[in-house]
Amino acid sequence: MPRLAAASLAGTAVEFYDFFVYGTAAALVLGPLFFPTFSPLAGTLAAFGTFAVGFVARPLGSVLFGHVGDRYGRRPVMFASLLLTGLATVLVGCVPSYATLGVAAPVLLLVLRFLQGLGLGGEWGGAVLLTAEHAPAARRGLWASFPQIGPAVGFLLANGVMLALSAGLSDDRFREWGWRVPFWAAGLLAAGGLLLRSSLAETPHFREIGEPARLPLAEVLRGHWRLVLLTAGALAVGYAVFYAVSTWSLAYGTERLGVSRTAMLTCIMAAVAIKGAVTPFAAMLGDRYGRRPLCLIGCTATALWMFPMVALLQTGEPLLMFAGFLGAMLAFITMFAVVAAYLPELYEPRVRCTGAAVGYNLAGVLGGALTPIVATAVAGGSGPPWGVAAYLTGIALLSLACFALLPETLPKRVAADPAQEGAAA
Repeated sequence: MPRLAAASLAGTAVEFYDFFVYGTAAALVLGPLFFPTFSPLAGTLAAFGTFAVGFVARPLGSVLFGHVGDRYGRRPVMFASLLLTGLATVLVGCVPSYATLGVAAPVLLLVLRFLQGLGLGGEWGGAVLLTAEHAPAARRGLWASFPQIGPAVGFLLANGVMLALSAGLSDDRFREWGWRVPFWAAGLLAAGGLLLRSSLAETPHFREIGEPARLPLAEVLRGHWRLVLLTAGALAVGYAVFYAVSTWSLAYGTERLGVSRTAMLTCIMAAVAIKGAVTPFAAMLGDRYGRRPLCLIGCTATALWMFPMVALLQTGEPLLMFAGFLGAMLAFITMFAVVAAYLPELYEPRVRCTGAAVGYNLAGVLGGALTPIVATAVAGGSGPPWGVAAYLTGIALLSLACFALLPETLPKRVAADPAQEGAAA
């Protein structure tokens, strides 16, 4: 299990590094480089529009790679998705700006962002199922949480590189070529991730299926459509909060509040680092007390914290902004630490890769794709962006209602006796 967990964590870290480095670049430089004829606000909105395309592609990736995972095994998904995302990310760093290529430049950016999202849509399902389907039932939440640490590691890598380049280069050099370096580095990271995954074995749950589903998506839509919609709605709040903190607040703090890039990135990275460290502990609580209670607590905490978070952000004081971000990240991870075990347990093994991944990535469209765009638009006036807090609170309440309609999945024997390791969901 430690070897499997390490390989899953490394792969998701690399894939989310690729995905997050684009979001940071969109907040900092892509607007003026690829949409120079727009106003600063419109350019930022356009850059976030290309950012959103990656989320739209993720459900399509989950269908494509979910089909492969349910028919041919979880292992092939982990190679193909990582390879696709890594190549697309390297090529983003090679796209000439609008000044060189004209309108073809943002079009290429859009296509490559779509391919990034397609690959990431397959990654989560393969990585999570690899650990969840190997893990003993009593510790499934803990072991399945390791791929959930990957996004935090990927975010810290992406923003750490951006922070170093931003601090070490002049604005002109950063805009000219410095922002491209993190995209080029994705090639080396992807190669390392593929090497780590080369010796992984197929999961026992897949080997025991017998006759795989011929059309997994059709079975999911026919027998589990309500479950897919509920999980998408339930998880939307996690995406909305994470990208409000990591992407929208970065643009808002630097452009509207005049806070330096270095200070904003440092505050956000510190909150995300603590979130990553807390993940396995929250997952162990899910193994002890159940998946659903943790999700309900996280949603409630999110709904209560959004207005204080915006108030703390508006101060422009690094320590207060960090406190606001940290509260949001702790509420977020209370839910998302357990969903890597929760979602697979909700679906039968023959359609698990498709069902869990589609629900997870549809939530990304609802919560992640729209949040930076909506937040930037509603924060356009003068005064504190209370509209952003209201928007995030509304999504939290929607997700709370969806979680309330989902069943608990913690095996009864495990809940009665945490030492029990043989029960299956």
